[in-house]
Amino acid sequence: MDIWGAVVLLTGLVVLATTTVIITGMALKGTTPQDRAGILRAIAELVRELRP
Repeated sequence: MDIWGAVVLLTGLVVLATTTVIITGMALKGTTPQDRAGILRAIAELVRELRP
């Protein structure tokens, strides 16, 4: 892998991580503790599908 491939991969991972944090914060705002586990599980499954 050349340097540009590594930069693109790293940039993609940073974007994915940032998006995950933002979505998680929005999803958990105003939820009950019982609903949080389900929301976090769904977000984790989504991230597993999207990561390279």
